[in-house]
Amino acid sequence: MSHWQNKVALVTGGSKGLGLAIARALVETRARVVITARNQEQLASTAAELSWSDCACSWLPADVTQSDQVNALVAEVIRLHGRLDLLVNCAGKSDRGEIGAVTAEQFHDLIDLNFLSAVRVTRAALPYLLNSRGYVVHIGSLAAKSASRYLGAYPASKFPLAAYAQQLRMELGPQGLHVLLVCPGPIRRDDAGSRYDVAAAELPSEARRPGGGVRLKGIDPDWLARKILAASERGHPELVVPARAKLLFALAQLWPTLGDWIIARMT
Repeated sequence: MSHWQNKVALVTGGSKGLGLAIARALVETRARVVITARNQEQLASTAAELSWSDCACSWLPADVTQSDQVNALVAEVIRLHGRLDLLVNCAGKSDRGEIGAVTAEQFHDLIDLNFLSAVRVTRAALPYLLNSRGYVVHIGSLAAKSASRYLGAYPASKFPLAAYAQQLRMELGPQGLHVLLVCPGPIRRDDAGSRYDVAAAELPSEARRPGGGVRLKGIDPDWLARKILAASERGHPELVVPARAKLLFALAQLWPTLGDWIIARMT
């Protein structure tokens, strides 16, 4: 029997991209999956796509930047299923921009979605996750560990996830909470290379590419989803993909100038 079978999982940003892939992987393990996002039509379509035979995926619309909607979302999950075993914080978006031109308001908006939304949902879910000795997965990025050029407010919105995940592990790990921070490189997607045409119109051409031009192959989201579930099940604190990026992070901490030089060479 799968470790996740019959466990209740809530996936934010679950209607597309990596969130959809994680929801799909969970449904395949016979977990009871709830996906959430703002677009009700897309949510309903995704849930129908992921439901078959005795496997079902349900959906609940919510804007994770709004505390009242987050609290109502978690309350409804508990009303429907009576418990919560896994929370995957996957809602978020990337960015492009020259750092000197990015406004404080743009930083605020991206931090609100990429970081504070995870705090909101995690806080609302914590009593139930602690009761089930459950799991929290934060989807970060390589940019949660190391910044790069022309990514606008994105690295600053992802860096706090690393600190938050560590604090959750240290304070609530002894109470049975399992916390995993995922730091992946660019995820393979159909619009890679074109989705930043407008935001990066005045930037060097490489800024339009996945990861701001980082020389890494796009990661298959379904493969990554299975890796995430396996790492969480095994109680790993972090999952960095590709793994060799961990060496860069270590070097950059010890010698920031060397780290900057390597990143510049890699993008």
